[in-house]
Amino acid sequence: METPVKYMCILVFVVSMTIAGFNGVDGTSNYYGPCGKHDIEKEAQKLAPCTYAAKYFRAPVSERCCTIMEKKLNNPSCLCAILQSRTAYNAGVRPEAAVTIPKRCNIAVRPVGHKCGAFPFV
Repeated sequence: METPVKYMCILVFVVSMTIAGFNGVDGTSNYYGPCGKHDIEKEAQKLAPCTYAAKYFRAPVSERCCTIMEKKLNNPSCLCAILQSRTAYNAGVRPEAAVTIPKRCNIAVRPVGHKCGAFPFV
């Protein structure tokens, strides 16, 4: 009598795993963050030329920073995640100043009004 119950449990387990495999498990389809497969902290390090401009509203923005920022604006959600990352925080980046960099760079195509935390891009 114990053997059929044992096999029935194994069968139920295999069937449930098969169903989960075909349908996907919730939470795994969006495993990657706003920057896709890229690590946000490593992406934040790439914005090092923008650190001074991201701390102060009136600081000049380097051409290198503008070039990097223009590339990052292709994915505003990723840029926001970078600006709010631990690396950016440790560098003293102020998101309210950082969201003004695209305008200070005179980048024509920018996500005006896209919220980056509490601060919209201008």
